[in-house]
Amino acid sequence: MEQYYGEIAGVATAFCWTATSMFFEAAGKKIGSLSVNLIRLFIAFALLGTVNWIFRGLFLPLDASLHNWLWLALSGIIGFTIGDLLLFQAFVLVGARISMLVMALSPPIAAFAGWIILGETMDMRAVLGMAITLSGIMMVVLNRPVRTVNGKKARFKDWFTNPMGLLLAFGGAAGQAIGLVLSKKGMADYDVVASTHIRVMAGAVGFMIVFSFMKRWKKVFVALTNRKGMLFTSGGAFFGPFLGVTLSLVAVKFTSAGIAQTLMSLTPVIIILPATIIFKEKVTLREVIGAFVAVGGVALFFI
Repeated sequence: MEQYYGEIAGVATAFCWTATSMFFEAAGKKIGSLSVNLIRLFIAFALLGTVNWIFRGLFLPLDASLHNWLWLALSGIIGFTIGDLLLFQAFVLVGARISMLVMALSPPIAAFAGWIILGETMDMRAVLGMAITLSGIMMVVLNRPVRTVNGKKARFKDWFTNPMGLLLAFGGAAGQAIGLVLSKKGMADYDVVASTHIRVMAGAVGFMIVFSFMKRWKKVFVALTNRKGMLFTSGGAFFGPFLGVTLSLVAVKFTSAGIAQTLMSLTPVIIILPATIIFKEKVTLREVIGAFVAVGGVALFFI
């Protein structure tokens, strides 16, 4: 079982992303997605610091080396700040469905970055598992109902006429993938929770700078007074930058970046069941087939 720690953590991360996506969707409707992005990192900072203090006697990761700080901070800025900002802007321009489809490029980008930066390689079975898993994920994503873009109905093919939106979505995918690879380089043998703490701090500082330029602090302070919005944000922060990101570092520590990112991309498949039960969404045959294909691809990583 120990040889599959990374793969198990990757799947667990996908479940966390599923929970956090539902919490943040609800929170975003209450207080706005940008405010959620910053507040979630503050909450995660407090949670991670508390865990570090209980188990390591240090609230801040002051025992980290310069190598840890530099690479983990860089991964936090690229993954949390830049990647998320690009992705959310892509949601506005081309919609969530196309953005998530482009985000399916994260695993191969992570595999390529892992090869360039870390010298990681993947055998043919892993490559086949990645291809099959991503095929299943894309079947599910492409079957999502048509969304509105800027308040207007848009046909699927029309969304590809917005190159800026696609470029932003690709930037989000690259930010997530490269941030994961850099976190592995920065973490090395250092504590996983403390490494996550450094990433979250760097991401928070990045968002604070962005908010200062955009003059959005007033909306953040207003958001803090919204009880339901803060409740949803707290739930998302627990499953996202606290538990989810920590598990993602466990995943990338014990397996290659490409495999870890592939397994963490299963959220569109995993969310089918809660969407059906909680939101009463109808599941199509195509989604069911896509889910089975994705699970079949994941199984190859455990054979």
